[in-house]
Amino acid sequence: MGIERQWIINEPADHEKVERLAAELGIDKVLAGLLVRRGIETFEEARAFFRPSLDNLHDPFLMKDMDKAVERLRNAIVSNEKILVYGDYDVDGTTAVALVYSFLKRFAKTVGFYIPDRYEEGYGLSRKGIDYAKKEGFSLLIVLDCGIKAAEKVRYASDKGVDIIICDHHLPDEDAFPAATAVLDPKRSDCGYPFKDLSGCGIGFKLVCAYSQRYGIDFKTLEPLMDLLAVSITTDLVSVTGENRILAHYGLKRLNEDPCKGLLAMMNVAKLEPGHITIDEIAFKIGPRINAAGRMDSGKLAVELLTADNDKKALDIADKINADNNERKKIDMKITAEALGKVDQGLALASDNVTIVYDPSWEKGVVGIVASRLVEAYYKPAIVLTKSNGFVTGSARSIQGFDLYAAIESCADLLETFGGHLYAAGLTLKEENLDEFCRRTDAFVASHMTPETAAPVINADAKLDFSRITPKFSRILKLFQPFGPGNANPVFVTEEVYDAGNGRKVGENGNHMKLDLMQENAPYHQIAAMAFNMSKDFYEHIHNGNPIDICYTIVENFYRGSSTTQLRIKDIRKGKDFI
Repeated sequence: MGIERQWIINEPADHEKVERLAAELGIDKVLAGLLVRRGIETFEEARAFFRPSLDNLHDPFLMKDMDKAVERLRNAIVSNEKILVYGDYDVDGTTAVALVYSFLKRFAKTVGFYIPDRYEEGYGLSRKGIDYAKKEGFSLLIVLDCGIKAAEKVRYASDKGVDIIICDHHLPDEDAFPAATAVLDPKRSDCGYPFKDLSGCGIGFKLVCAYSQRYGIDFKTLEPLMDLLAVSITTDLVSVTGENRILAHYGLKRLNEDPCKGLLAMMNVAKLEPGHITIDEIAFKIGPRINAAGRMDSGKLAVELLTADNDKKALDIADKINADNNERKKIDMKITAEALGKVDQGLALASDNVTIVYDPSWEKGVVGIVASRLVEAYYKPAIVLTKSNGFVTGSARSIQGFDLYAAIESCADLLETFGGHLYAAGLTLKEENLDEFCRRTDAFVASHMTPETAAPVINADAKLDFSRITPKFSRILKLFQPFGPGNANPVFVTEEVYDAGNGRKVGENGNHMKLDLMQENAPYHQIAAMAFNMSKDFYEHIHNGNPIDICYTIVENFYRGSSTTQLRIKDIRKGKDFI
């Protein structure tokens, strides 16, 4: 039996507001309640939510240093300087580089791109990259999705006569702020930009928007770049609210109607149905494949894919990246099994409050994925470490509600480098500091973890009878997309449901279940459902005709040209256990 999760059904929204909004919009009260809980209480607010508008994007010049960045970029272009676009090797970094590079190619005489090697250079701005820029005659470096903590590297570049524009979205170290030509980061304490949670690719997009706005370039010419934004926003787990919701909406529209050649090729190798791509397809099919380039080969491949100008080149690169992804899966499974074995055999460096495992032979490119697997297995923060270039290095992943970045930051004196977000971080340290790092991290987690955070929970939005899941209900629920942090796909609970008799195990090892569910009070209202990795615990119970309670989201399932409503089951209970 897997980890048992507590189901907590949210308190209902204000009854009067729900009644009024449901009447104004002519929608089900459950849907009106979802809107009110999102702070949407009027017809006008609902229209703005359901119909995101590019007109509601903020003026890019509200971002600190944007004037400086645009002026320096303009000078480089009119003076025929060589411009190098530099970015991180993950999806956010490579999409950012592809976006800015594609834009600049239209105006700059010489523009190149550079992605650091994950193994040789590691995360962020590197001396090797700066040396390359100097050697090749690039006098302006645009650094995307990294650089905010690279004060020393920026000084190094300045000494070599290379100017830098930083476009980052990570938290800065205000005591060691990089003295770059311009630093675009909404998280700067002195930046008044209204929306703080743009992705790295989003910051790059605001830069090209500002340049276009200043020099009379039609915004419509930027729209072909927006599919990259949807991929970036999804994979980097930034909130899908505010500007990100608008950018993701139009990015998905572009991805479905007229994607760039590289993303179309990736959709083909992933066997996705064109025109029906959602956030889920990006998160589970497209994003991991693009990430595999930087994990297994080089992030440069991802940029070459995303900037490919002909179909054959795009498909050739997509096939290569897909092969890398298949190899990544094999390595991921092997190392995950070894990591789980270390914990089960008492060989973890820490396991009481945080899971920390270390093996110098593990592939650096997959340790973040393995950390996520350990979080799933033990429901506690996890850090997976290996050895690279003489240092212990690795990735950290957290559970919902716990700031693991703060735990790592508390050990800054033991670390060579670190960076990341609330729930995901990377770090590098000397091996002689490893034991102390583990001790202090475990103690930090123990002292800051609350009982509420430590308990795995599924927050459900409402109880829902199957009779309410009508075509109109599903159609309006679809308008809540794109889903993501801050605008999650609503979770519902339905009690006392049965399989209609067609339920079966599916998947290579029969780990999943495909069900046709009905509710006792609505026996003729059958709904298809998928339950991933649950057959071992529940198939026999369901197959024998026993009732279950389910916690689920509602999705649109496309198969061979047809569309059906399907429940995506998150958890199953054989009895009632609600709060």
